[in-house]
Formats: sequence, C-alpha cells, structure tokens
Amino acid sequence: MIELDGSEGEGGGQILRSSLVLSVLTGRPFKLVNIRANRAKPGLQPQHLMCVKAAGAICGAIYKGAAVGSSVLYFEPGEVRGGEYAFTIGTAGATSLVLHTVYLPLALRGSSTSTVAVTGGTHNPHAPCFHFNATTWGAYLRRVGIAIDQEMIRPGFYPRGGGEIRAVIHPCSQVEGLTLTTRPALTTAGGFSAVAGLPESVAERQAKRLASRLKQAGVESHLPLEAWAGSASPGSVAAVVFRQLPVPTLFFSLGERGKPAETVADDAADDAIRFRDGNAPVDPHSADQLLLPLVFSPYPSEYRTSEITRHLTTNIATVRRFVERDITLDGNEGEPGTVRIAPAVA
Repeated sequence: MIELDGSEGEGGGQILRSSLVLSVLTGRPFKLVNIRANRAKPGLQPQHLMCVKAAGAICGAIYKGAAVGSSVLYFEPGEVRGGEYAFTIGTAGATSLVLHTVYLPLALRGSSTSTVAVTGGTHNPHAPCFHFNATTWGAYLRRVGIAIDQEMIRPGFYPRGGGEIRAVIHPCSQVEGLTLTTRPALTTAGGFSAVAGLPESVAERQAKRLASRLKQAGVESHLPLEAWAGSASPGSVAAVVFRQLPVPTLFFSLGERGKPAETVADDAADDAIRFRDGNAPVDPHSADQLLLPLVFSPYPSEYRTSEITRHLTTNIATVRRFVERDITLDGNEGEPGTVRIAPAVA
C-alpha cells in the first residue's frame, strides 16, 4: 500500500488523478490522505469523485472513501477492461480531467478499442478545454504512438455544464520516446473566437482585441468567428494556436459574467505571448501531461518547457512513488527548464 499526502506539492487534484492512473497501470494499491488540502473547498469535489469512479470502472477496482468532501481514499486496482464507458459529472466540472484519468490505462492495458463519453464542463477555467485536448494534447499523444479520436458533442460551460465529449481510444503496444528541445520562431498564429448563447458581437470584439494584441507582439493571426449551439449555459472562448511548432499548441481564455470580451482576449494573448517569449517548444500544461505516458516508454525522452510549474514537480514526485525511473528536471519553478527521462532498466 503506497501512502501519499494530498497536501504536498500543488495540493489539489493532481496527486489524486496521477495516483489513480499509476495505480491502475502498475497494479499497486494506494492510500491518499489530505485530499486537495490546499484548496478553498478541500476533499473530493464532483469532478474528482468521477475520476475515482471512472478509474474504478475500467479496472473493477475496490475503493473506499469515494464521496464528495472525503479527504481520505483507499484504492486497490483490478485488471483493465476495454469497452464502452459513459461518465456524468453532474456539474460543470472538467470532462477533460476524467478523460485524462482513464485514457492511458485503456490504451496500454486494454486489449481492444474503447469508447469514453464524459458529460460535464467542456470548457473550464481550471483545466484543459476540449480544444486544447483535441489540438495539442492529442497531437502529442499521436507523436508518442497513442491514438485517440476526440469529438465535442455539445459545449458545456459554468454553471450548468451539460456538455459532452467522446473519445475513441485505440490500443497502444508501446509508447515511443520524445525529444523536443528547440523550436522555430513564432511569427504567425491561428485560433478562433467562439460564443455559445451570446451575441456574435462578443466573438467579434474578442477576435478584434486578440488580433490587435498579437500584432503588437509581432505575430500575424487569422482568428475566425464561431457560434456553438446546444450549450445549457452561455459562454465564450478566445483561442490562439501556434501551428509552426512540432506540435500545434493552443492557449485559451474563457468568458464569464462581468468579464469584458476584451479582457477575455487579453488573457489568451498574455499566455500566448509569454510562451512565445519563453523560447521553448513545450507549453507548461503539456510538460506536465507528457510525463505519465513517457515514463511507460522503454526509451529515453528529453523535452524543454517554457515554464516549470508546481503541477510538473508534483507529478514527478508522484510518479517516483509508483515507478522506478530516473527522472531529472533542470531549472527552477516559474522558469524554463528541461525534463529528462532515462531509458527503462531492463
């Protein structure tokens, strides 16, 4: 039984999700205490609870403490079974994080193609949105040999959620290593400005401001307008995509009540320009997300990120509790740095 303290590192849901993935893949049970101790609402919240239930469902796990507000979880995994799964969060909690919890076990341990549908929030300010998953995360996975087909059935925004994503996860016999340490200059960008249940003028204002901010920074952009149907709550998205990179990288910002469209655009522009100025090929979110699949590759990996985050350092510490793998991190938190994963020991 591996014992972990959820108050360590970033102190949120990261340790929980990574522990679930690692437990299912290694067959090692764990006990997690002080779950999300550093958050305003500590303990399991609906989206975290669904991550536990989803991980349990795909492998027939035995677990205790799976309830909203719970601060302690015991989890003992079983054997992974591919198939068709549907998970409903019941709030605007992030559908992407539930998918992130189950995709790797299904890809590496499932004997057949699996389909996963998740209902909740497709665009959540505290998690990768559907379009980041489809554009950037999915492309990184394909690069290392993991194929996932993703589709947004309908968008879901705070507070009602109700959005749905579907993913088809194909079996992967072996994860390839990854080497990404350099990148070209970023002088052009794509992206979009989208609204759901809001006037088109909101999308126009977002796009105009975003294009202006990028041009001031020396980046020419093409930002088409989109209107999405079917959302239970109104919402808006401003997104920038750098497609010159080895993997297209998306940055986004979401609208919210009382937040001007121009501020939504500014937030997306700030993230994109900060990354452009970081002169590294891998964005901070991908640097964290790449770690789990790459530690299950027999090959070495090395990648440079524009920012070392607390999520990344927390993930490295959690991986080390489950897997014996030599992982080094050169650099300081909040600055660019390089992750190196040594070859697996035969």
